[in-house]
Amino acid sequence: MTEWVGTGSGIKVMGVYSAHTTWGYVMTSLHRGLALVSTLLLAAGSGQAVECASNALNTGTVNASTTGTVTVCRVDLLHEKLQLFWRDDAGQPYSRFSALRDALAKRGKTLEFAMNGGMYLPDLSPVGLFVADERELVPLNRHTGSGNFSQQPNGVFLLDGHGARVLTTDEYGQEKPKPLLATQSGPMLVHQGELTTSPVMNPQSQSRRIRNGVCAPSPNSAVFVISELPVTFHEFAVYFRESLGCREALYLDGSISSLYAPRLARADDWFNMGPIIGVAK
Repeated sequence: MTEWVGTGSGIKVMGVYSAHTTWGYVMTSLHRGLALVSTLLLAAGSGQAVECASNALNTGTVNASTTGTVTVCRVDLLHEKLQLFWRDDAGQPYSRFSALRDALAKRGKTLEFAMNGGMYLPDLSPVGLFVADERELVPLNRHTGSGNFSQQPNGVFLLDGHGARVLTTDEYGQEKPKPLLATQSGPMLVHQGELTTSPVMNPQSQSRRIRNGVCAPSPNSAVFVISELPVTFHEFAVYFRESLGCREALYLDGSISSLYAPRLARADDWFNMGPIIGVAK
């Protein structure tokens, strides 16, 4: 998994220490800030089937010192095909948006939007359920424990005959849907219209990271959100419920959270990634 759980010169990732340093984190934050400026200046076009825009994160419960912005990308599933990507034709992880973009270009396709699409292991394989093009490549993971992925409830974002949905892992296991695509992560941020209550969701937590997540306001739309400044789980969840009106919302990952949105002149290139979710035409 990729969530940072340590600070300083060594950042612990799934029990393995990364070479990223505090300075690297500062530079990443600076680059994110510059990308956000581009977002604000170049945000375009209504009427696009994938629309990305910056919104205020101030929901009334976020401390003034942490009030910032999020970038929200809405995918109209009536007009766009959402896909999950992991490995190329040679069986190697794409790992970066640029590699996926170039591979699609060779097939005559254009990557219109992409975001990291779930937690992954050091070899970039998905931690949990991964279904792409109706093929289950990694099974449902029912592990419980202390890591973010295993906080209960965790869940699954999927597309199936009912449209776009977010289910808890237990709900998915009981229903056994036949998804076109599915990615598992955790924790759930919102469930049945309420903020979830796992330990990481403590409103008093001071653990702030760049984070991204997803919800499905309707069967025909999916909304992907990435914070532009570090936020807590609770602050992020409040945004999904109060500002987006999401009754079910799933955390995708943190710290490595990345966005590809060419209409915003944005192509984050911070870290290697496992699952990638996106739209290609």
